[in-house]
Amino acid sequence: MLIKPVLLWSDALILLLLASVGLLVWLARNNDTFRAPWRQVMRSRMGSSTALILSVYIGIGLLDSLHYVERLPTPAGQPASQPAQYSGEVLSALDALLKPLRENVEKTYSAPFATHLYAKETVLGPNGRETRDYPRLQHGGAHLADPERDFWADVSERAGLGLLGGWVVWLLWRSWFGCRNGCQNSGARFGLPGGACSATGPPRRNFTLLVILLTIGALLALAPHYHVLGTDKVGQDVLYLSLKSIRTGLLIGSLTTLIMLPFALTLGIAAGYFGGRIDDAIQYLYTTLNSIPGVLLIAAAVLVVQVQIETHAELFETAAARSDVRLLALCAILGVTGWTGLARLLRAEALKLRELEFVQAARAFGVTDARILLRHLLPNVMHLVLITVVIDFSGLVLAEAVLSYVGVGVDPGMISFGNMINGARLELAREPVVWWQLAAAFVFMFVLVLAANLFADQVRDALDPKSKERA
Repeated sequence: MLIKPVLLWSDALILLLLASVGLLVWLARNNDTFRAPWRQVMRSRMGSSTALILSVYIGIGLLDSLHYVERLPTPAGQPASQPAQYSGEVLSALDALLKPLRENVEKTYSAPFATHLYAKETVLGPNGRETRDYPRLQHGGAHLADPERDFWADVSERAGLGLLGGWVVWLLWRSWFGCRNGCQNSGARFGLPGGACSATGPPRRNFTLLVILLTIGALLALAPHYHVLGTDKVGQDVLYLSLKSIRTGLLIGSLTTLIMLPFALTLGIAAGYFGGRIDDAIQYLYTTLNSIPGVLLIAAAVLVVQVQIETHAELFETAAARSDVRLLALCAILGVTGWTGLARLLRAEALKLRELEFVQAARAFGVTDARILLRHLLPNVMHLVLITVVIDFSGLVLAEAVLSYVGVGVDPGMISFGNMINGARLELAREPVVWWQLAAAFVFMFVLVLAANLFADQVRDALDPKSKERA
Protein backbone atom coordinates (compact mmCIF):
# COMPACT_ATOMS: atom_id res chain seq x y z
CA MET A 1 0.00 0.00 0.00
CA LEU A 2 1.24 3.47 -0.88
CA ILE A 3 -0.62 4.92 2.10
CA LYS A 4 -1.76 3.54 5.45
CA PRO A 5 -4.91 4.93 7.12
CA VAL A 6 -4.43 6.43 10.58
CA LEU A 7 -7.26 6.81 13.07
CA LEU A 8 -6.69 9.47 15.72
CA TRP A 9 -8.83 9.69 18.83
CA SER A 10 -10.51 12.83 17.53
CA ASP A 11 -11.25 11.08 14.22
CA ALA A 12 -12.98 8.26 16.10
CA LEU A 13 -15.09 10.75 18.05
CA ILE A 14 -16.05 12.54 14.84
CA LEU A 15 -17.14 9.25 13.27
CA LEU A 16 -19.15 8.44 16.40
CA LEU A 17 -20.79 11.88 16.26
CA LEU A 18 -21.68 11.42 12.58
CA ALA A 19 -23.14 7.98 13.29
CA SER A 20 -25.24 9.44 16.13
CA VAL A 21 -26.54 12.25 13.94
CA GLY A 22 -27.33 9.78 11.16
CA LEU A 23 -29.21 7.55 13.61
CA LEU A 24 -31.25 10.50 14.90
CA VAL A 25 -32.13 11.53 11.36
CA TRP A 26 -33.15 7.98 10.50
CA LEU A 27 -35.34 7.67 13.61
CA ALA A 28 -37.00 11.04 13.01
CA ARG A 29 -37.50 10.69 9.26
CA ASN A 30 -41.19 9.75 9.63
CA ASN A 31 -41.91 11.92 12.65
CA ASP A 32 -43.67 15.13 11.62
CA THR A 33 -43.06 16.63 15.06
CA PHE A 34 -39.33 16.67 14.36
CA ARG A 35 -39.47 17.16 10.59
CA ALA A 36 -41.75 20.20 10.53
CA PRO A 37 -39.40 22.60 12.44
CA TRP A 38 -36.39 21.64 10.33
CA ARG A 39 -38.42 21.99 7.16
CA GLN A 40 -39.34 25.48 8.33
CA VAL A 41 -35.68 26.30 8.92
CA MET A 42 -34.53 25.10 5.52
CA ARG A 43 -37.32 26.97 3.74
CA SER A 44 -36.30 30.27 5.26
CA ARG A 45 -33.78 32.40 3.39
CA MET A 46 -31.48 32.87 6.36
CA GLY A 47 -31.70 29.27 7.55
CA SER A 48 -30.88 27.68 4.18
CA SER A 49 -28.06 30.15 3.44
CA THR A 50 -26.31 29.73 6.79
CA ALA A 51 -26.80 25.96 6.66
CA LEU A 52 -25.02 25.94 3.30
CA ILE A 53 -22.10 27.95 4.69
CA LEU A 54 -21.83 25.68 7.72
CA SER A 55 -21.93 22.65 5.42
CA VAL A 56 -18.87 23.95 3.58
CA TYR A 57 -16.99 24.37 6.87
CA ILE A 58 -18.06 20.92 8.05
CA GLY A 59 -17.05 19.36 4.73
CA ILE A 60 -13.56 20.88 5.02
CA GLY A 61 -13.32 19.65 8.60
CA LEU A 62 -14.33 16.10 7.60
CA LEU A 63 -11.78 16.02 4.78
CA ASP A 64 -9.13 17.08 7.27
CA SER A 65 -10.18 14.19 9.56
CA LEU A 66 -9.34 11.42 7.08
CA HIS A 67 -5.72 10.82 8.09
CA TYR A 68 -3.03 8.62 6.60
CA VAL A 69 0.73 8.21 6.40
CA GLU A 70 2.68 7.76 3.18
CA ARG A 71 4.93 4.81 2.44
CA LEU A 72 8.63 5.60 2.32
CA PRO A 73 10.66 4.63 -0.76
CA THR A 74 12.27 1.21 -0.49
CA PRO A 75 16.06 1.52 -0.01
CA ALA A 76 18.24 0.01 -2.70
CA GLY A 77 19.18 -3.57 -1.97
CA GLN A 78 16.43 -4.15 0.62
CA PRO A 79 14.63 -7.51 0.14
CA ALA A 80 11.02 -7.31 -1.00
CA SER A 81 9.98 -9.46 1.96
CA GLN A 82 10.92 -6.74 4.42
CA PRO A 83 7.93 -4.86 5.94
CA ALA A 84 7.15 -1.49 4.43
CA GLN A 85 8.26 1.63 6.26
CA TYR A 86 5.93 4.60 6.56
CA SER A 87 6.55 8.27 7.17
CA GLY A 88 6.07 9.76 10.62
CA GLU A 89 4.19 12.74 9.16
CA VAL A 90 0.42 12.28 9.42
CA LEU A 91 -1.43 13.81 6.47
CA SER A 92 -5.11 14.11 5.63
CA ALA A 93 -7.32 14.06 2.56
CA LEU A 94 -7.39 17.85 2.72
CA ASP A 95 -3.58 17.89 2.58
CA ALA A 96 -3.73 15.78 -0.57
CA LEU A 97 -6.20 18.17 -2.19
CA LEU A 98 -4.14 21.19 -1.14
CA LYS A 99 -0.79 19.67 -2.07
CA PRO A 100 0.35 22.65 -4.21
CA LEU A 101 -0.37 25.03 -1.34
CA ARG A 102 1.32 22.76 1.21
CA GLU A 103 4.48 22.24 -0.81
CA ASN A 104 4.89 25.76 -2.23
CA VAL A 105 6.83 27.11 0.76
CA GLU A 106 8.68 30.39 0.46
CA LYS A 107 11.60 31.72 2.49
CA THR A 108 9.60 34.10 4.70
CA TYR A 109 6.79 36.66 4.53
CA SER A 110 5.17 37.63 1.26
CA ALA A 111 2.05 39.75 0.80
CA PRO A 112 -1.14 38.46 -0.87
CA PHE A 113 -0.62 37.95 -4.63
CA ALA A 114 2.99 39.10 -4.27
CA THR A 115 5.74 37.99 -6.64
CA HIS A 116 8.58 39.17 -4.37
CA LEU A 117 9.44 38.74 -0.71
CA TYR A 118 8.15 41.31 1.76
CA ALA A 119 11.59 42.26 3.10
CA LYS A 120 14.72 43.35 1.30
CA GLU A 121 17.71 41.06 1.11
CA THR A 122 21.21 41.24 -0.31
CA VAL A 123 21.07 39.87 -3.85
CA LEU A 124 23.50 39.73 -6.75
CA GLY A 125 22.66 42.10 -9.58
CA PRO A 126 23.11 41.44 -13.31
CA ASN A 127 26.57 43.02 -13.15
CA GLY A 128 27.64 40.78 -10.26
CA ARG A 129 27.41 43.52 -7.63
CA GLU A 130 25.54 43.00 -4.36
CA THR A 131 22.48 45.18 -3.88
CA ARG A 132 19.57 45.40 -1.43
CA ASP A 133 16.36 44.42 -3.18
CA TYR A 134 13.20 42.33 -2.89
CA PRO A 135 14.04 38.85 -4.24
CA ARG A 136 11.59 36.90 -6.41
CA LEU A 137 9.48 34.22 -4.79
CA GLN A 138 10.27 30.61 -5.59
CA HIS A 139 6.65 29.68 -6.30
CA GLY A 140 4.30 32.69 -6.16
CA GLY A 141 4.14 34.17 -9.64
CA ALA A 142 7.23 32.20 -10.69
CA HIS A 143 5.66 31.48 -14.08
CA LEU A 144 5.70 35.18 -15.01
CA ALA A 145 8.63 36.25 -17.18
CA ASP A 146 8.12 39.92 -16.29
CA PRO A 147 5.90 40.40 -13.20
CA GLU A 148 5.52 44.15 -13.67
CA ARG A 149 4.23 43.67 -17.20
CA ASP A 150 2.32 40.38 -17.01
CA PHE A 151 0.94 40.31 -13.47
CA TRP A 152 -2.45 42.01 -13.87
CA ALA A 153 -3.21 40.36 -17.19
CA ASP A 154 -2.41 36.91 -15.79
CA VAL A 155 -4.39 37.41 -12.59
CA SER A 156 -7.38 38.79 -14.51
CA GLU A 157 -7.34 35.90 -16.96
CA ARG A 158 -7.07 33.19 -14.31
CA ALA A 159 -9.64 34.82 -12.01
CA GLY A 160 -12.03 35.23 -14.94
CA LEU A 161 -11.72 31.56 -15.88
CA GLY A 162 -12.29 30.56 -12.25
CA LEU A 163 -15.36 32.76 -11.94
CA LEU A 164 -16.66 31.43 -15.24
CA GLY A 165 -16.21 27.86 -14.00
CA GLY A 166 -18.11 28.65 -10.79
CA TRP A 167 -20.88 30.30 -12.80
CA VAL A 168 -21.19 27.27 -15.10
CA VAL A 169 -21.42 24.89 -12.13
CA TRP A 170 -24.12 27.12 -10.60
CA LEU A 171 -26.10 27.13 -13.85
CA LEU A 172 -25.88 23.33 -14.05
CA TRP A 173 -27.05 23.02 -10.45
CA ARG A 174 -29.90 25.44 -11.12
CA SER A 175 -31.05 23.60 -14.23
CA TRP A 176 -31.04 20.21 -12.50
CA PHE A 177 -32.21 21.02 -8.98
CA GLY A 178 -33.56 24.56 -9.10
CA CYS A 179 -37.10 23.53 -9.99
CA ARG A 180 -37.21 20.53 -7.67
CA ASN A 181 -39.83 22.07 -5.37
CA GLY A 182 -42.16 22.82 -8.24
CA CYS A 183 -41.79 19.64 -10.30
CA GLN A 184 -44.11 16.68 -10.16
CA ASN A 185 -41.39 14.35 -11.49
CA SER A 186 -38.04 14.42 -13.25
CA GLY A 187 -39.66 14.72 -16.67
CA ALA A 188 -40.50 18.36 -16.00
CA ARG A 189 -36.77 19.20 -15.97
CA PHE A 190 -36.52 18.21 -19.61
CA GLY A 191 -39.80 19.81 -20.70
CA LEU A 192 -41.54 16.43 -20.89
CA PRO A 193 -45.17 16.00 -19.89
CA GLY A 194 -46.02 14.87 -16.39
CA GLY A 195 -44.71 17.76 -14.35
CA ALA A 196 -44.43 21.52 -14.28
CA CYS A 197 -42.01 23.83 -12.59
CA SER A 198 -43.19 26.46 -10.18
CA ALA A 199 -42.93 30.09 -11.10
CA THR A 200 -40.83 30.84 -8.05
CA GLY A 201 -37.78 29.19 -9.62
CA PRO A 202 -34.85 27.80 -7.64
CA PRO A 203 -34.55 27.90 -3.85
CA ARG A 204 -33.62 31.14 -2.14
CA ARG A 205 -30.17 29.86 -1.19
CA ASN A 206 -29.17 30.17 -4.88
CA PHE A 207 -27.37 33.46 -4.28
CA THR A 208 -25.35 32.05 -1.38
CA LEU A 209 -24.42 29.01 -3.44
CA LEU A 210 -23.43 31.27 -6.33
CA VAL A 211 -21.10 33.29 -4.09
CA ILE A 212 -19.54 30.11 -2.70
CA LEU A 213 -19.02 28.57 -6.14
CA LEU A 214 -17.55 31.79 -7.53
CA THR A 215 -15.15 31.99 -4.58
CA ILE A 216 -14.11 28.35 -4.94
CA GLY A 217 -13.64 28.75 -8.69
CA ALA A 218 -11.44 31.83 -8.29
CA LEU A 219 -9.34 30.13 -5.59
CA LEU A 220 -8.90 26.98 -7.66
CA ALA A 221 -7.66 29.06 -10.58
CA LEU A 222 -5.36 31.38 -8.60
CA ALA A 223 -4.09 29.46 -5.55
CA PRO A 224 -1.75 27.04 -7.42
CA HIS A 225 0.10 29.98 -9.00
CA TYR A 226 -0.08 32.72 -6.34
CA HIS A 227 -0.20 32.97 -2.57
CA VAL A 228 -3.70 34.42 -2.48
CA LEU A 229 -3.52 35.30 1.23
CA GLY A 230 0.25 35.65 1.44
CA THR A 231 2.72 33.60 3.47
CA ASP A 232 3.72 33.54 7.14
CA LYS A 233 7.10 33.89 8.85
CA VAL A 234 8.35 30.49 7.69
CA GLY A 235 6.89 30.87 4.21
CA GLN A 236 3.78 28.68 4.57
CA ASP A 237 0.73 29.62 2.54
CA VAL A 238 -1.79 31.45 4.76
CA LEU A 239 -4.77 30.13 2.78
CA TYR A 240 -3.58 26.58 3.51
CA LEU A 241 -3.18 27.40 7.22
CA SER A 242 -6.65 28.96 7.35
CA LEU A 243 -8.33 25.93 5.79
CA LYS A 244 -6.42 23.56 8.09
CA SER A 245 -7.49 25.59 11.13
CA ILE A 246 -11.18 24.93 10.47
CA ARG A 247 -11.03 21.37 11.83
CA THR A 248 -9.47 22.52 15.09
CA GLY A 249 -12.13 25.19 15.61
CA LEU A 250 -14.99 22.80 14.83
CA LEU A 251 -13.57 20.13 17.15
CA ILE A 252 -13.15 22.49 20.08
CA GLY A 253 -16.63 23.93 19.59
CA SER A 254 -18.50 20.66 19.03
CA LEU A 255 -16.71 18.21 21.34
CA THR A 256 -16.61 20.68 24.22
CA THR A 257 -20.31 21.33 23.79
CA LEU A 258 -21.11 17.61 23.81
CA ILE A 259 -19.09 17.14 27.00
CA MET A 260 -20.79 20.11 28.64
CA LEU A 261 -24.40 19.20 27.75
CA PRO A 262 -24.92 16.17 30.04
CA PHE A 263 -23.74 18.11 33.08
CA ALA A 264 -25.82 21.19 32.29
CA LEU A 265 -29.01 19.32 31.35
CA THR A 266 -28.96 16.84 34.23
CA LEU A 267 -27.95 19.19 37.02
CA GLY A 268 -29.79 22.30 35.80
CA ILE A 269 -33.19 20.68 35.26
CA ALA A 270 -32.87 18.53 38.39
CA ALA A 271 -32.09 21.57 40.54
CA GLY A 272 -35.09 23.50 39.28
CA TYR A 273 -37.57 20.62 39.34
CA PHE A 274 -36.78 18.91 42.64
CA GLY A 275 -35.65 21.93 44.66
CA GLY A 276 -34.79 21.48 48.33
CA ARG A 277 -31.48 19.90 49.23
CA ILE A 278 -30.83 18.77 45.67
CA ASP A 279 -31.13 22.36 44.50
CA ASP A 280 -28.88 23.58 47.33
CA ALA A 281 -26.20 20.98 46.56
CA ILE A 282 -26.15 21.74 42.83
CA GLN A 283 -26.09 25.49 43.45
CA TYR A 284 -23.18 25.05 45.86
CA LEU A 285 -21.33 23.00 43.23
CA TYR A 286 -21.57 25.46 40.35
CA THR A 287 -21.12 28.49 42.62
CA THR A 288 -17.87 27.00 43.90
CA LEU A 289 -16.76 26.19 40.37
CA ASN A 290 -17.57 29.72 39.20
CA SER A 291 -15.57 31.23 42.06
CA ILE A 292 -12.36 29.80 40.58
CA PRO A 293 -10.90 32.00 37.80
CA GLY A 294 -11.64 30.13 34.60
CA VAL A 295 -8.39 30.88 32.78
CA LEU A 296 -6.28 29.83 35.76
CA LEU A 297 -8.23 26.60 36.20
CA ILE A 298 -7.91 25.74 32.50
CA ALA A 299 -4.22 26.70 32.46
CA ALA A 300 -3.46 24.50 35.49
CA ALA A 301 -5.32 21.52 34.03
CA VAL A 302 -3.70 21.89 30.59
CA LEU A 303 -0.23 22.13 32.12
CA VAL A 304 -0.85 18.96 34.15
CA VAL A 305 -1.95 17.14 30.99
CA GLN A 306 1.04 18.48 29.09
CA VAL A 307 3.45 17.20 31.76
CA GLN A 308 1.83 13.76 31.63
CA ILE A 309 2.09 13.67 27.83
CA GLU A 310 5.78 14.60 27.91
CA THR A 311 6.46 12.08 30.67
CA HIS A 312 4.87 9.25 28.68
CA ALA A 313 6.03 10.28 25.21
CA GLU A 314 6.61 6.63 24.28
CA LEU A 315 2.83 6.10 24.14
CA PHE A 316 2.53 8.31 21.05
CA GLU A 317 3.89 7.13 17.74
CA THR A 318 3.67 10.50 15.97
CA ALA A 319 3.61 14.17 16.85
CA ALA A 320 0.07 14.34 15.45
CA ALA A 321 -1.12 11.75 17.99
CA ARG A 322 0.43 13.75 20.83
CA SER A 323 -1.15 16.99 19.62
CA ASP A 324 -4.49 15.21 19.22
CA VAL A 325 -4.50 14.00 22.83
CA ARG A 326 -3.74 17.50 24.06
CA LEU A 327 -6.60 18.86 21.94
CA LEU A 328 -9.05 16.32 23.41
CA ALA A 329 -7.81 17.10 26.91
CA LEU A 330 -8.44 20.80 26.28
CA CYS A 331 -11.99 20.01 25.07
CA ALA A 332 -12.65 17.91 28.17
CA ILE A 333 -11.36 20.64 30.49
CA LEU A 334 -13.42 23.33 28.78
CA GLY A 335 -16.52 21.09 28.90
CA VAL A 336 -16.21 20.17 32.58
CA THR A 337 -15.67 23.80 33.60
CA GLY A 338 -18.09 25.46 31.17
CA TRP A 339 -21.48 23.93 31.98
CA THR A 340 -22.40 26.27 34.84
CA GLY A 341 -23.89 29.09 32.74
CA LEU A 342 -26.35 26.83 30.92
CA ALA A 343 -27.19 25.01 34.16
CA ARG A 344 -28.24 28.31 35.76
CA LEU A 345 -30.56 29.12 32.87
CA LEU A 346 -32.10 25.64 32.87
CA ARG A 347 -32.64 25.77 36.63
CA ALA A 348 -34.52 29.07 36.33
CA GLU A 349 -36.64 27.73 33.46
CA ALA A 350 -37.40 24.48 35.31
CA LEU A 351 -38.48 26.46 38.40
CA LYS A 352 -41.07 28.20 36.23
CA LEU A 353 -42.20 25.15 34.27
CA ARG A 354 -42.82 22.93 37.30
CA GLU A 355 -45.56 25.31 38.49
CA LEU A 356 -47.50 25.26 35.20
CA GLU A 357 -50.78 23.38 34.82
CA PHE A 358 -49.60 20.58 32.54
CA VAL A 359 -46.83 19.60 34.96
CA GLN A 360 -49.17 19.79 37.96
CA ALA A 361 -51.71 17.67 36.09
CA ALA A 362 -49.07 15.06 35.27
CA ARG A 363 -48.14 14.89 38.95
CA ALA A 364 -51.79 14.53 39.96
CA PHE A 365 -52.20 11.58 37.57
CA GLY A 366 -49.20 9.85 39.15
CA VAL A 367 -46.74 10.28 36.30
CA THR A 368 -43.21 9.51 37.47
CA ASP A 369 -40.65 12.28 37.89
CA ALA A 370 -38.40 10.78 35.22
CA ARG A 371 -41.23 10.82 32.67
CA ILE A 372 -42.16 14.38 33.57
CA LEU A 373 -38.55 15.47 33.12
CA LEU A 374 -38.19 13.73 29.75
CA ARG A 375 -41.64 14.33 28.22
CA HIS A 376 -42.68 17.70 29.65
CA LEU A 377 -39.68 19.71 30.85
CA LEU A 378 -36.92 18.73 28.43
CA PRO A 379 -38.83 19.58 25.19
CA ASN A 380 -39.81 22.96 26.62
CA VAL A 381 -36.22 23.97 27.38
CA MET A 382 -34.63 22.74 24.15
CA HIS A 383 -34.90 26.12 22.46
CA LEU A 384 -32.95 27.60 25.37
CA VAL A 385 -30.41 24.79 25.20
CA LEU A 386 -29.94 25.21 21.47
CA ILE A 387 -29.33 28.93 21.39
CA THR A 388 -27.05 28.77 24.44
CA VAL A 389 -25.07 25.87 22.99
CA VAL A 390 -24.49 27.66 19.69
CA ILE A 391 -23.47 30.85 21.47
CA ASP A 392 -21.09 28.76 23.59
CA PHE A 393 -19.83 27.09 20.41
CA SER A 394 -19.02 30.51 18.99
CA GLY A 395 -17.38 31.55 22.23
CA LEU A 396 -15.29 28.37 22.35
CA VAL A 397 -13.99 28.93 18.83
CA LEU A 398 -12.90 32.40 19.93
CA ALA A 399 -11.63 31.16 23.32
CA GLU A 400 -9.15 28.84 21.59
CA ALA A 401 -7.43 31.91 20.17
CA VAL A 402 -7.14 33.48 23.62
CA LEU A 403 -5.86 30.29 25.26
CA SER A 404 -3.28 29.75 22.52
CA TYR A 405 -2.19 33.36 22.97
CA VAL A 406 -1.32 32.72 26.65
CA GLY A 407 0.30 29.39 25.81
CA VAL A 408 -2.28 26.98 27.27
CA GLY A 409 -4.28 26.22 24.14
CA VAL A 410 -3.68 23.54 21.54
CA ASP A 411 -0.22 22.17 20.83
CA PRO A 412 2.03 24.81 19.19
CA GLY A 413 2.65 22.38 16.34
CA MET A 414 -1.07 22.08 15.54
CA ILE A 415 -2.50 24.45 12.96
CA SER A 416 -5.29 26.53 14.47
CA PHE A 417 -6.74 30.02 14.38
CA GLY A 418 -5.25 30.70 17.81
CA ASN A 419 -1.74 29.73 16.75
CA MET A 420 -2.13 31.82 13.60
CA ILE A 421 -3.09 34.87 15.64
CA ASN A 422 -0.36 34.15 18.19
CA GLY A 423 2.19 33.97 15.40
CA ALA A 424 0.97 37.23 13.84
CA ARG A 425 0.69 39.38 16.97
CA LEU A 426 4.38 40.32 17.15
CA GLU A 427 4.44 41.28 13.47
CA LEU A 428 1.82 43.99 13.96
CA ALA A 429 4.48 46.20 15.55
CA ARG A 430 6.93 45.98 12.66
CA GLU A 431 7.12 48.40 9.76
CA PRO A 432 5.65 47.66 7.30
CA VAL A 433 2.91 45.76 9.12
CA VAL A 434 2.34 42.09 8.33
CA TRP A 435 -1.45 42.14 8.51
CA TRP A 436 -2.67 39.31 6.25
CA GLN A 437 -2.20 36.36 8.64
CA LEU A 438 -4.28 38.02 11.35
CA ALA A 439 -6.86 39.20 8.81
CA ALA A 440 -7.23 35.72 7.31
CA ALA A 441 -7.80 34.10 10.71
CA PHE A 442 -10.29 36.83 11.63
CA VAL A 443 -12.32 36.48 8.41
CA PHE A 444 -12.56 32.67 8.59
CA MET A 445 -13.53 32.78 12.28
CA PHE A 446 -16.00 35.63 11.69
CA VAL A 447 -17.85 33.79 8.92
CA LEU A 448 -18.02 30.57 10.96
CA VAL A 449 -19.26 32.24 14.15
CA LEU A 450 -21.74 34.51 12.34
CA ALA A 451 -23.23 31.65 10.32
CA ALA A 452 -23.59 29.50 13.44
CA ASN A 453 -25.33 32.28 15.38
CA LEU A 454 -27.75 33.15 12.58
CA PHE A 455 -28.57 29.48 11.98
CA ALA A 456 -29.23 29.03 15.70
CA ASP A 457 -31.68 31.95 15.63
CA GLN A 458 -33.67 30.26 12.88
CA VAL A 459 -33.71 26.91 14.67
CA ARG A 460 -34.72 28.56 17.93
CA ASP A 461 -37.64 30.32 16.26
CA ALA A 462 -38.76 26.99 14.77
CA LEU A 463 -38.47 25.01 18.01
CA ASP A 464 -39.55 27.59 20.59
CA PRO A 465 -43.19 26.97 21.57
CA LYS A 466 -43.55 30.62 22.62
CA SER A 467 -42.55 31.87 19.20
CA LYS A 468 -45.16 29.58 17.63
CA GLU A 469 -47.81 30.99 19.93
CA ARG A 470 -46.85 34.56 18.98
CA ALA A 471 -47.00 33.61 15.31
